[in-house]
Amino acid sequence: MKRNWKRKIPFIILAVAAGVFIFSGIVMLLWNGILPSVFHVGAISLWQAMGILLLAKILFSGFRGKRHFGGWHWRKHMYMKWQNMTDEEREKMKGQFQCYGNRWQSPGSTAPVA
Repeated sequence: MKRNWKRKIPFIILAVAAGVFIFSGIVMLLWNGILPSVFHVGAISLWQAMGILLLAKILFSGFRGKRHFGGWHWRKHMYMKWQNMTDEEREKMKGQFQCYGNRWQSPGSTAPVA
């Protein structure tokens, strides 16, 4: 059965917008409740809280999109792939990654990887 995903787009946009407003409201309430008394800064509005969130997004994570390597999805995929390999396939893969040093050796092993 084919689902009509185009009907869901307005609901997704509405949900994202609501989430941004709710999260910005939480940031605004926390800022106005804590920082003026601790650091003697002024209170902020909802729009200023959105600006702070956008600035934090740009400074700390940028707009790179999805990360394909290093995330838990990639590690889980590689773990499952490793579990389904034969011993010969594992040795072949170890040989391909030999340029990364001796990280493939088990602790206490002194023999170089094939």
